[in-house]
Amino acid sequence: MVVIHKNDSNLWPPQTRNQVLEYQKWVKPLAKKLLEVLLKGLNVNEIDESLELLLMGTMSININYYPPCPNPSIAMGFRRHCDMGCITLLLQDDTGGLYVRGTKGNWIHVNPIKGALAVNIGDSLQIMSNDRYKSIEHCVAVDSSRTRISVPLCVNPSFDSVIGSFPQMLKDGEKPVYKHILFSNYWDHCFIKRPSGKASLDFAKN
Repeated sequence: MVVIHKNDSNLWPPQTRNQVLEYQKWVKPLAKKLLEVLLKGLNVNEIDESLELLLMGTMSININYYPPCPNPSIAMGFRRHCDMGCITLLLQDDTGGLYVRGTKGNWIHVNPIKGALAVNIGDSLQIMSNDRYKSIEHCVAVDSSRTRISVPLCVNPSFDSVIGSFPQMLKDGEKPVYKHILFSNYWDHCFIKRPSGKASLDFAKN
């Protein structure tokens, strides 16, 4: 996996740099539009400059390469986890292998659809919505004979943002499920502790 942040364009391999920059230019307005739609469901009606930093101040593009595995029953492409940010827009090839955890604890395969993006809600948006929206636990399986390539765009708060429940969530006396926390601290916790599944949210709970 190669993690390439938007401010590190000079580090991108020259073979793919222009394509990645073009994709980023195209997909950023889409990410903002999706967030606007989600926030309207929380009675947050406008993404101003400060809110844009909170919701999408840090964006990164990951290029994930999963080679064929002779025995996929004893290997995992990517362990079960939830994304740390607000939303993730996933562009994947036609190999498949992405699984999401269903409401009954079962794993559901996300069949690739040509020209479509898979969109995951992340932990930060779950925290901001005070559990109205739920982050999606997911994992990736490898294929015995086919390579898999996926390109997720991770839409995260800026690292110096403080994430917590939107005031609109607490107007009627509702108690916040999560404490206010610096996003960089949450990021560090997830990368250092490497919690599985939705256990990462325990770090932010009151």
